Amino acid sequence: MSKLTEKALLALKPEHKGEKVFDDNGLRGVVRVSKAGEVSVCFVWRYRFEGRQKELPCGTWPKEKMSVIRKTRDQARSILESGKDPAIERQADKLKEKAEQQARLHEIQAQLARITVRDLYERWCALELSKRKDGGAEVKRGFEKDVLPRIGEMAAEDVARAHITGILDAIVARGANRLANRTLSELRQMFGFAYVRDIVKADPTHMLKKADFGGKETERSRVLSEDEIFELKCKLPEAHLVLTTEAAVWLMLSTCCRVGELSKARWEHLNFEAATWTIPDENAKNGRTHTVYLSPFALRHFEALRGFTGEFEYLFPSRDGGPIVDKAITKQIGDRQRPNPLKNRSTKGAGALLLSGGKWTPHDLRRTGATIMGELGVRPDVIERCLNHVEENRIQRTYQRQKLETEQREAWRILGERLDLLTRDDAHNVVTMPRRAACG
Repeated sequence: MSKLTEKALLALKPEHKGEKVFDDNGLRGVVRVSKAGEVSVCFVWRYRFEGRQKELPCGTWPKEKMSVIRKTRDQARSILESGKDPAIERQADKLKEKAEQQARLHEIQAQLARITVRDLYERWCALELSKRKDGGAEVKRGFEKDVLPRIGEMAAEDVARAHITGILDAIVARGANRLANRTLSELRQMFGFAYVRDIVKADPTHMLKKADFGGKETERSRVLSEDEIFELKCKLPEAHLVLTTEAAVWLMLSTCCRVGELSKARWEHLNFEAATWTIPDENAKNGRTHTVYLSPFALRHFEALRGFTGEFEYLFPSRDGGPIVDKAITKQIGDRQRPNPLKNRSTKGAGALLLSGGKWTPHDLRRTGATIMGELGVRPDVIERCLNHVEENRIQRTYQRQKLETEQREAWRILGERLDLLTRDDAHNVVTMPRRAACG
């Protein structure tokens, strides 16, 4: 049978609807007419497989050229000659193509579903950091500065150990070794959070040690000598501190409190008649409510502070009425120990609070107060209670029921008396006690 020509196909009219046309090698077509009167021919290839007559669609003219339709027929013939059913093979090819498309779709969906480090960080903040006392403010500052600019837009599961070490090395390069250690700890927490939720398949911080970056941190042991306490008393008025910060220095020294506990304190926490200051659990570092029994020395400085901020809710109010940030007091004290003033700052306070024993921090005042207690004969367990330290031994913690209130009150009283002596104008005549090991 001769091949159909293009001329013969073009000669077909709507009235030929339903008629059959034949090409060579078993290819035949049926004339179709659309509602718009357009003529087309649907071609099938007729073949026999395992004794059964079958037809395989090969295409529609003029949508497809006859050369393409014949090529489809020829490919089917080759499959048949190899002993396979072209119809079944075509169905298998379609299923395979569909599976490949589905796989590509899943891959695209998986790529879209991969969250970035910033997404992970925000989820970690919402579920974990938000539970911390400061709402994770300190961690957030560090991540915004050192972590997110480097890897924030990366997919979390693409982060490798090299990315983490790059972040930490950059922090160490600017001399912030302790910050590098803290950042490693925080990154380990975040990626641990991601790992247990199957967000990442591996933790990129695994096997990284602080010793490889910031190094082992040594506990500070700076304790102000009694001579330095008198020196501090003489230097404070010339340091141009905010008067409330000046009061804070003596309060931290006489109560052995942490700077954050003091900066968050409300006046309602003070009972001047009972001479107590209650540090609520939400302000205490260990989450345990703590009572400080105030010496006359401490009461005197609280009274002085009340003259400045007594009409506010907080002892150290910020401009918006809330408490000042923890670092405000620390920064004022630190800035006045710099040998040179900060840019665009007055030179009056430069080096004003640098003592003969070197630089000191608010936490060193807490350690100094505790050390003086020990030098005055206060038992170590009483000092630990005054510091609101939690007994590490679980059994001792369970059975140590005594509150030691009387002993604590006495410890703070004799500390206050000693500070009174050391800050008198004639304090240089006071006999200095031998120094023992520092208390934390």
